[in-house]
Amino acid sequence: MRCPFCAVDERDKVIETRVSKDGREIRRRRECEACTRRFTTYERIEESMPLVIKADGRREPFDRNKIEHGIHAAVAKRPVSQDQVKQLALDVEREIGELALSEIASREIGERVLPRLRLLDPVAYVRFASIYRDFGDLDSFTKELDALREDTGRHLADPGADRHLADPNAGVRDAAAPAPVRRVDSSR
Repeated sequence: MRCPFCAVDERDKVIETRVSKDGREIRRRRECEACTRRFTTYERIEESMPLVIKADGRREPFDRNKIEHGIHAAVAKRPVSQDQVKQLALDVEREIGELALSEIASREIGERVLPRLRLLDPVAYVRFASIYRDFGDLDSFTKELDALREDTGRHLADPGADRHLADPNAGVRDAAAPAPVRRVDSSR
């Protein structure tokens, strides 16, 4: 390790080590023994992610931040937290990484976001779907809304159905924690 202040090699000691919340990164506080200044380093496993094939045929490196940005646009002014957005994007990234593909279409990435977003917030799902599914006319958009209404009715009858897509810890709850509150739109 080279000190970023005095550029001395291999003369530092680790003061503190922490693992990130998602377990994918290690943060180390270090102190240079030559100049006594402190700095932080991060260790990550470098995964081989596929190239993303855009609609116009261009290829670019996979970037989870672009997924987060798209989800943020869809959940604007909706009751969805930053942590939920980050977790959804991380889940999609892990799923894509496990495919071990060299290339993946951007449309396929969007299709992997949709079922999770549908469970998280139906309005955000419709917003996101309107972009990724590129509805050609009002009829195709209406069909999607009708399917969402039908599916929402089914989920109200069985609130635990497909919950694992939106929450990997579904069903695992601290006994002392209050039960989750499910909001139901009664305006229909």
